[in-house]
Amino acid sequence: MNTPVTELRIGIVGLGMMGRNHARVANETEGLTLVGVVDPMGDRFNASQGSTVFDDLQPLLDLGLDMAVVAAPTGDHLEVGLALAEAGVHTMIEKPLADNVESATQLRDAFENAGLIGCVGHIERFNPALQELKRRIKKGQIGEIFQIATRRVGPFPARIRDVGVVKDLASHDLDLTAWVADSPYESVSAQTSHMTGREYEDLVAVTGRLANGIVTNHLVNWLTPLKERLVTVTGTKGAFVADTLTGDLTWFANADVPNEWDAMSVLRGVAEGDMIRYAYPKPEPLKREHEAFRDAILGIRNDVVTMDEGLLVVKTCEDVLESASQVL
Repeated sequence: MNTPVTELRIGIVGLGMMGRNHARVANETEGLTLVGVVDPMGDRFNASQGSTVFDDLQPLLDLGLDMAVVAAPTGDHLEVGLALAEAGVHTMIEKPLADNVESATQLRDAFENAGLIGCVGHIERFNPALQELKRRIKKGQIGEIFQIATRRVGPFPARIRDVGVVKDLASHDLDLTAWVADSPYESVSAQTSHMTGREYEDLVAVTGRLANGIVTNHLVNWLTPLKERLVTVTGTKGAFVADTLTGDLTWFANADVPNEWDAMSVLRGVAEGDMIRYAYPKPEPLKREHEAFRDAILGIRNDVVTMDEGLLVVKTCEDVLESASQVL
């Protein structure tokens, strides 16, 4: 692909951890010019790298923007997003799209009605391990998929104050699972806990079924003193394990050689075959996400996460929380 020569003027709203990374990547991505950032707390870490810093959105809009990234707290997504849509700015809103289905629907409709590119920052879709996983699934390497299981655990991040672990972390897994399988969720059942005494849940266990029949399960918490980000896809020909922290993808094949040792056959069940950890390029997912957003605006390609897809994730999150609330 030839790199576009058109320079797009981008602004960043919110300079928390993700906002600072968005500012860094915007400065590093060819074809983008970071013209300003907004955060009422200022730019303590110099993430703007010399761009103008505002404490309110309107002065940034007055500079003239082609595109923007909203990395403000989830509760602010609706107000900021609607203002950007009204100003005619193509916008990526960090996941989750909004804190409830009604707000997510308003955002989707605003950008759609304005004829703008509106997308959601579900960054895991751009993780090299998951990109390679989906490519190999499409080639038929795994055969028919039975189950997709994810584990996303780690310590509590003090930066998260306005949502629980379902909308902050599990939303990643709900989105990537439906994307990998090319199928939406048909049903979910969940349980949550509030072990740290916060208003919002800090642990969730979800079992689900996709419309195409694949069974899913997701273990997510903010309570584990180690960080894991694993996706296991099991099918008729074997299993993939993707580690999105390292970007590694490993294949465990079912053996096509009969096991003649009866005792071992009983212990192992499905025979173990070859194990391969693949080598492939591993670009930074956030940069790939910015490039996809840029190219969607320029009409080069369209593989961003749409606001329709972001809305479905918010709805599934609410279904998870509703299920958990009914547990006796």
